[in-house]
Amino acid sequence: MNEKLKLYCKIIGLPRLIIGGFTLVLCFMLPVLGLQTDMLLSQSITRIFMNMILVLAMVPSINSGIGMNYGLPLGIVCGLLGGALSLELGGTGGVGFLTAIFISLPLAALLGWGYGALLNKVKGSEGMIATYVGFSVVAFMDIVWLMAPFHNSAITWPMGNGLRNIVSVEGAYEKILDYFLLIKITENVEIPTGLILFSLFLCWPMWMFFRSRLGVRVCVGGENPVYAKAIGINVNRTRIIGMVISTCLGAVGIIVYAQSYGFYQFYNAPLMMAFSCAAAILIGGATVKKASISNVIVGTVLFQTLLTIALPIANEIMPEGNLSEIMRIIISNGVILYALTKAGDKK
Repeated sequence: MNEKLKLYCKIIGLPRLIIGGFTLVLCFMLPVLGLQTDMLLSQSITRIFMNMILVLAMVPSINSGIGMNYGLPLGIVCGLLGGALSLELGGTGGVGFLTAIFISLPLAALLGWGYGALLNKVKGSEGMIATYVGFSVVAFMDIVWLMAPFHNSAITWPMGNGLRNIVSVEGAYEKILDYFLLIKITENVEIPTGLILFSLFLCWPMWMFFRSRLGVRVCVGGENPVYAKAIGINVNRTRIIGMVISTCLGAVGIIVYAQSYGFYQFYNAPLMMAFSCAAAILIGGATVKKASISNVIVGTVLFQTLLTIALPIANEIMPEGNLSEIMRIIISNGVILYALTKAGDKK
């Protein structure tokens, strides 16, 4: 019995057992504290799939040998620019949503290519350079958001120039995926079928890609560059391909996130988003050299469920002042820190 238990622990991995166990304890606490368990779990489902594509963006960068894409804000700002332009053009419904994606993808592919070429020049220091690139791009785009000649009064400041900090997509394509084939079980429980299908739809071609000839070359180049060069694989090219795909997924991911959240958040909002995505995929079982779609799904489920239910429980236990918010920050950043400390673990 002990041997079987050790085997299960080895297969699942200690980090996932700890985070999963803590999440289950919080779930059991919901009805005990008199909280609306069904509503919170419904919100967890929505949060899982509105964040899944952003976490998925880590897979190609990891498998191509670059590691965690801490420069994910580069793709995110491309998506934000596509979203802003779609609202500027007055796009609504499915047309507006697809317009935002189609505008952002070419820009994300171009910047992803340049970003991948830069990382090829700094092999061994990708994590540090990627972080600086992400921070620098967000700072540069702060100027762009202020100076860009947008004229739609719904997205610009009432006085002066530039975009607002938060721009609503209400009346445009708010929850267009969430409401597609929506399943309403009770008043508090809704299943956003369209959002789930769209997120899983993007996971499927990524799963297929890494089983194709090109995808296998990307993985081989990332796992063993010396062997890859010996058999004729252009490692620099496969790294660029991985970064282009990752940047494009980041652009699409933030548009999906915004339509579900109801707002685009500009300026410094994308600054730290890469760290939560990296934490989620690490919790799911990925390492710095290998990641899979199952790691994305498991990690996003654990991470987002934990964050969704932690704040209401903290509010109930410590209602005084801002202690609940402090506890939420401690829990969320503690999970991120724990995940990053396990970045090199195989289990």
